[in-house]
Order: sequence, then structure tokens, then C-alpha cells
Amino acid sequence: MRVNEKILTEVGTNEWQVVVFYLGQQAFAINVDKTREILRWTGCRPVPDANPAMIGITTVRGEVLPLVDLGRYLKIDTDVELENSKIIIAEFNEIKLGFVVEGVERIYRINSDELDASLTGTFLGENSLYVIKRDDRNIILLDYERIVQTVNPSLMSQYRLDEVKAAKLTLGLGDLDRYRILVAEDSPLIRRQVIDVLADGGFHNVESVGHGKAAWDRISEEDPGHFDLLISDIEMPKMDGFALTRLVKQDEERRDMPVVIFSSIMADDIRRKAASIGAEAQITKPEIGGLVEKVCELLLERSSGKSSD
Repeated sequence: MRVNEKILTEVGTNEWQVVVFYLGQQAFAINVDKTREILRWTGCRPVPDANPAMIGITTVRGEVLPLVDLGRYLKIDTDVELENSKIIIAEFNEIKLGFVVEGVERIYRINSDELDASLTGTFLGENSLYVIKRDDRNIILLDYERIVQTVNPSLMSQYRLDEVKAAKLTLGLGDLDRYRILVAEDSPLIRRQVIDVLADGGFHNVESVGHGKAAWDRISEEDPGHFDLLISDIEMPKMDGFALTRLVKQDEERRDMPVVIFSSIMADDIRRKAASIGAEAQITKPEIGGLVEKVCELLLERSSGKSSD
């Protein structure tokens, strides 16, 4: 099953699509934009010294891909043999891999208002971001970035910036603590990593929120110019990154605040959507050095513009 004929929603409507799949008796979901295709069991070859959930590698259309058994990772008992399982081929953060699941149901269109984060980090644990309430049942949306980084800890090193490079990037910006940056990101792990890498670059006046509505509340309740730059994820509850960016760019007093869309999914159509609503930059999440570089570039442009006014 190919997942390439997507029904594109209007930019900024807070609507997106998810593939619903099963592990045990529980339904889970993954964003369609992260999903490339769904396959029957392909077989796999073991990899030594790997995380127990990384059950091996497989070859799909000539491409070697790692396989992560989500049931094993989440410690969910299953009666389904691997030979009868399904593989969701996913691509995000410039990584392509297969998630092994029991079965796949269908694609649902959801609204960000349907995402309930009230149990995140407590009863749901650190691997689950939201509960989607649909058809009298609860569908769990997992933090796939966290899962992949846990299975492959070497990926964590991408989220650091060395001091020499940081000094070069921030040259000409003056006192970095005078710049106020707002981060809107739903994953606690990624939110922490963005704050840390900005701190590596010398930016300590950073505020973070977990969804787009909270970001807009902070932006709109403050005087125009309170925040110098916004970094926003796309997938978020209550208000997604596109809707948030559109509000910023439609506000006469705040539209000059640069917006960086920082997402794990940055296909061409996503980049076009971001550009169409006025986002100044679109960065893929592994490009953490690129994020700091773009932040410095936009802040320098904004400072120069204000000086010439």
C-alpha cells in the first residue's frame, strides 16, 4: 500500500491525516506525512549490538532500512507472528526506517483540537504524546522522534553545537541575551534539545510552549516586538504551526517577527505551504546547526532593518 496520494488540506486549517495501526488491543497513529508505504512482512537480517527493539535490517526496492519492532519497544505482548505483521515505512528527520506493527486499519483526517495531552508524561509515559478520541475509543499518537533517538542514541549528538562554530554564527549580533525567542514544540524531548542548542549558541532568553495556541496567547498578550523570533513545529495540538504562522503574519503589529518552521517532515509540499503563509525559513529537525545559523541570520536582518528605520 503506497501512501502518496494524500488529500491536502488548506494551509492553516489545523487539519492533518494519520494512519491508524494496532499493537495488542491498543490503537496507535502516525502522521501520513511521515508515512511512505505499508508492506507485508519483508523478512529481516539481524544487527549485532543493537537495541532489542531494533530487530534487524531489511531491503526495500534496493534500499537497506532498519526495522524497529514497536510492540517490543513498548513492551506490548502480541500473539501475531512476525511473518503475519505489517511494516510501516516511515521517513522523518531525514531518516527512513520501518516500524513493525500487528496490523494497519485506515487513514483518518483529524483536527488538532482532537489531540488530548492531559495524560502526557504521567499515565501515558514518555513515549506517548497525545490521545485522539475517535469512534468511542482512544488512539495514541506516539513521540516517534523520541523512540528513534532511544533506539539509536548516536542521533542525539546531532542536537549539539560546538563553541567555535557558535561564536562564528553569532558574530555581529552583540549581546545575545537581548534577543527573545519563543519555541512552540509539542515533543518534550525536542523542545529541550532546541533550548539546549540555542543555549550552545549563546541564546538564553528563550521561552517554550507545548502547542500553537499557547504560543499565540503569549505573542498576542505581549506588546508587539516582545519576541524577536518564533521557532515552531508543524504538528501540534489546539493549533498547528501553519495556523500559528498565519495568525502572526496577518497581525499588522507582529508580522515582521521572523518565523522558522522547524519540523521532522519537510517535503516539498510542506515547504511550499510554509512559504505561502510567510514563514521566513523551513528547517528539518536534524539540521540543528542550520537552525542556529538561520536564527542568527534572521535576527541580524531584523536588527539591521530596525537600525535603518
